[in-house]
Amino acid sequence: MFNQFSGINAVLYYLNDISGTHQDLLVWCLVGFIAFFAFSQGAVIWVYLSEVFPTRVRAKGQSLGSFTHWIMNALISGIFPVLAAFSRGAPFVFFAAMMVVQFFVVLATYPETKGYSLEEMQKKLGIE
Repeated sequence: MFNQFSGINAVLYYLNDISGTHQDLLVWCLVGFIAFFAFSQGAVIWVYLSEVFPTRVRAKGQSLGSFTHWIMNALISGIFPVLAAFSRGAPFVFFAAMMVVQFFVVLATYPETKGYSLEEMQKKLGIE
């Protein structure tokens, strides 16, 4: 759903730039974009970081994951205004494209952790 709001926001920004219409719909789609991010990607990363690392390296893994997350957050926050000044829809096109890429990366490489204990995950991943 987060990806759909990214795409919708991009289209609405481009339509607004061309014709000056759909401003009321744009506000609601921006709220939807923020809301769906808050309970999907915005929250899931912290749960996943606590589940995916084996016990012996969990502290280092979570530290690296958290550090990477915050660095990327800072980069996106810094780049967003530059992209938005160029074209208000461009950041949302980028977000939508990255969500498509992320979908396939997660589907292909991330292990499912639901219903597995840490010990079972370690065996499943061949860590122990």
